[in-house]
Amino acid sequence: MKLLLLSFAYLLAPILSVFGGHHEILDLPGKKGPGKGKTIVLVSGDEEYRTEESMPMLAKILSQKHGFDCKVLFAWDSAGKHIDPNNQAGVRGWEHLKSADLMLIGTRFRKPTAEQAKHVTEFLNAGKPIIGIRTSTHAFNGSGKFGDKISYGAFGPLVMGEGWVNHHGRHKVEGARGVVEAKNAKHPILNGVKDVFGPSDVYGIRRLTDKDTILLRGAVTATLDPKSKLVEGKNEPMQPLAWLHPYEAPNGKGGTTFCTTMGASVDLVSEDLRRLLVNAAYHLTGLKVPQNADASYVDPFYPSFYGFIRDKNHWPSLDMQPSDYGLGKSPTAPEPKGSPKWPWRDSPKN
Repeated sequence: MKLLLLSFAYLLAPILSVFGGHHEILDLPGKKGPGKGKTIVLVSGDEEYRTEESMPMLAKILSQKHGFDCKVLFAWDSAGKHIDPNNQAGVRGWEHLKSADLMLIGTRFRKPTAEQAKHVTEFLNAGKPIIGIRTSTHAFNGSGKFGDKISYGAFGPLVMGEGWVNHHGRHKVEGARGVVEAKNAKHPILNGVKDVFGPSDVYGIRRLTDKDTILLRGAVTATLDPKSKLVEGKNEPMQPLAWLHPYEAPNGKGGTTFCTTMGASVDLVSEDLRRLLVNAAYHLTGLKVPQNADASYVDPFYPSFYGFIRDKNHWPSLDMQPSDYGLGKSPTAPEPKGSPKWPWRDSPKN
């Protein structure tokens, strides 16, 4: 009997290991599609722009419509009981980068442990590609390093092509319209991308060089309304909004990143912005980019407006788990105080 129980435990161990290792993430196996067999790890974790909402939505599109296996990482509270975007040291699941072909990151000032940082270092040293949105320009903070050459604070400038500079547009007042860079208009990442608008403002950019390929520039708009006019004096020249950057890994190996300073959850109501990210996933994983990739929602998407949530009791009261963002789910989070009222809070957009 004892031998039978030991044998059963031996057989059960790998199953428990799989489920135990996945309860902290949202794991979405890819359906049929060009991305079948390739894995994307999407890393959420920021206090302001609600990547815990946007990354699951993007993972659904990439997995269900394009075949990529997608794993979404979240920032957890210190006790590991619920998702807590305010915990800068809380992102769990970095080890999933080992099997990733692409990382899509939108973190802000995260502080991984030295052991967690090794997974990022190994990913970089393999020369694997990265997509970064919004605060990926200042994705990490603290005294740690990736290898011996890239400090946490240098990840943005060295790996993404830019670090934190400033709000070129007035925060929560002026919006951002994407304008195609004429000389790169035929780049495949821009396939089917014509109308990009986001209610987050344009970031200032100053570090890009001739080695970088600018695909979109950001026109500052007078208001957060997509129909608003451009602001005179702030658009000569327009700041880069999306670009490709060649990075050098700690071991000297090279890789490629695609970065856009758009990426608040409300920005991704823009179907062409979602398409831009889908296109980048195809391009960076060596796949032919569709002429008009399907970027429509899998489940209705109700993004909350960006802003800091200062109340320490706010997130525990939600008790959000990765499964709450899974297939068939459309969670709606309370808005930060003072947020504008947006129509997509009441009805889903395609």
